This record gives sequence, structure tokens and C-alpha cells, in this order.
Amino acid sequence: MTQRRKRARELVCQSPRSRVTRTMRIRVEGSVRPAVVGLLIFALGCGDVTGPPGSVDLSESWITATPAGVGLEQAGLDAAVTAAGAIPQFRSLLVAKDGRLVLERYFGGTSSSTLFDVRSVTKSVVSLLTGIAIERGDLPGLDTPIGPYLTEDFDLDDIDRTITIRHLLSMTSGIDWDETSGPSYGQWISCQCDHVQYLFDRPHRATPGETFTYNSAAVHVLGVVLEEATGRSLPDYAAQHLFRPLGIERVAWESVGGGRVNGGSGIDLRGRDLLRLGQLVLQRGFSGSKRIVSTGWVDQSTVPAFSWHNQSPLRALTYGYLWWVVDAEPRASFAWGYGGQFVYVVPSLDLVVVATTESRGLDSGEASALGSAGLDIIDSYIVAAAIPGRWNVARE
Repeated sequence: MTQRRKRARELVCQSPRSRVTRTMRIRVEGSVRPAVVGLLIFALGCGDVTGPPGSVDLSESWITATPAGVGLEQAGLDAAVTAAGAIPQFRSLLVAKDGRLVLERYFGGTSSSTLFDVRSVTKSVVSLLTGIAIERGDLPGLDTPIGPYLTEDFDLDDIDRTITIRHLLSMTSGIDWDETSGPSYGQWISCQCDHVQYLFDRPHRATPGETFTYNSAAVHVLGVVLEEATGRSLPDYAAQHLFRPLGIERVAWESVGGGRVNGGSGIDLRGRDLLRLGQLVLQRGFSGSKRIVSTGWVDQSTVPAFSWHNQSPLRALTYGYLWWVVDAEPRASFAWGYGGQFVYVVPSLDLVVVATTESRGLDSGEASALGSAGLDIIDSYIVAAAIPGRWNVARE
């Protein structure tokens, strides 16, 4: 472990918003074509000594404000609450605008003390932890192969060993997997097996870095790599470097046995703490004047890593590094968990929205519909209420 942490890393110091481009090949719906992808320079430890103007100290209690006081249409928020309350599985809806808590509603017997199982929101937490680990020198960088961290304990073939941190962050490991419309996740999580080895026993479907395939097990492996690189369990590392600095004291992780937690899904957090994570991203890694995550990392992980865009359930929907991205105005990035768990960040509007639901017992179709309903409440009601004139136009 000590040798790993001593590995040299190259730090390129430029403005966090400066861009370089590279040409990569992305397979989209069975065809391979070149795409120019904008990559932000990962500025680590270069400036960023004070937070952006108005940066909220997230370790403190939330300060509340009225919707009118921060320029939100009250009617839009009222409509959002009504729509959420009409969905039996909806559990919480929170909104922060300009760093102030303006809406907090709980449903189905939940409250501000409830820990919500937010499923794949865990992935975005792991993305933040990866950025922290790179900045601290625990990981050398994005293009570090995972092989050296795993070969002592697991059986990896030659292709497995070439998979990099970047591949796991961008869902491009190339391993055969289908949890979008197939049973891969259910088979993996329920197996009485080693959950890391299970993944590497799967065949390869594509060259690493070539094809986007949503894969929770691959993100779990990223969490294991973080543990091996840091010499700490994922919950301990997260508590020290992310949660405690943000004032987040209550967290539950889903166990997968063998002393490990599920790095791909199943973290439980309170509504206000989920809002803190979103506000941290909105503030580009700062809590007040303290930098928790590299600004360069937040910028890089929340912009498109691909040229493809889906038009459903939101327009221009694509993917970054374990964050979903709306690549159209108003641009947004969000953590998305199964069945309608969201931490939705709109920087241009200084807006963060948290929505949670009860997804247990739902089949994939029902969970998908619930997620789409949650996104519609966020986009059609709350985001609309934050854009001057849009709410009234949308209602006409």
C-alpha cells in the first residue's frame, strides 16, 4: 500500500474551466465513429484556495428562505409538491436555491431524520471519492490500470488488467453486462460469491474504453480499488474526507459480505445531507472557503464524456464520470438512483433538487416509470419555477 501511495503523478495546473480536446472512438448503437470529447484539465492543488462567491459552509445547518426571496415561483413549487404527493411511492422533495433551503417536504411517514436508500446515487459519491483520492495522491490518475490493485486477490485476465480508472468511471469496461433491460444486476447482487471475481469471470464484449454499458458491478470494483489504494474501507475513507467535512453524520452502506460494502448502489442518506452533496457540486467542490473536492474534478466529472445524447426521459441526456448530464440549457448534472432517487444540480440557476422514493418491490418497468415521473416533477415544475417567465409560459 505504501509504495502505491508513493507513485509519482503529473499535475497540470491551468484554469479549471480551460479545455483540451482529444479524439476517441465511441461505439453508439452498434457503430463505431470518432467523436471529439471536451476534457477539462484536472487542476489539482493549483489555486482554488477560496470558495466561489456565496459558497455556503455545508458543515453548518441549512439556512431557510422563502421562494419569493430567491426568485422562485411559489406556484411552481406548490404544483411540484402536489404532483409528488399524488405518487404513493414518493418520499421526499427538497430544493435549495442560492444556497438556501426553500422547500422540504416528506411523504409516506418519512421525516428529516429518515435515511433514504438512494441506490445508484452511490455511484456519484464514489466519483467524488475518486477525485479526492487522485488529488491526495492515493491514486496516480485517471488512466491508471486497475490490475496492480487487484491481481494479488483476484483472477484477472490480460484484458481485465488493462481496464483503467477512467473506464470504470465512464462505464466503458467492455465487460459483458446488461442491467438496463436484463438480469445482470439482480444475478450479481444475489449471488453467494465474491462480487469482484463475479465481474471478472464475465466475458468481454468490447475493448475497454470503446462502449458505454451501464454496470453497477464495475463501479463496485472501483470502490474496491479505492480501498486497496488507500488502505481504508470505503465507508471510513468517505467519512473522513467527504462526509464529516460536510457535517454528514448518519450514513448507512449496503453490505455485500466479506467485509465490503456495495460501491455501486445502496447508500442511505438523509434528505438534507443529499442536498449538501448537490450543493458541494454546485459550489465546485467547496464548502464555504474550504475545498473538499478538486474544482477541476467536479468540472470534469459533470460534463459529457461522450458524443451521444438520449432524448428520453430528458432532452440531450448523456453521461460524465458517474454523473448523468443534461447537455442542453439549462445544463445540469445529476445523481440518479433506481426508481426515482435524484440529486439534481443546475449551476446556472444556483439550484439543487433532491427527490427520493420507495422503490423496493417494484419491477423494472414500474421503477423506470417512477424515475421518469420524478424527473418530470424536477424539470417541468421546479426548474421551470426557477427560470423567470418559464413557469407562466409552461402553464399557458
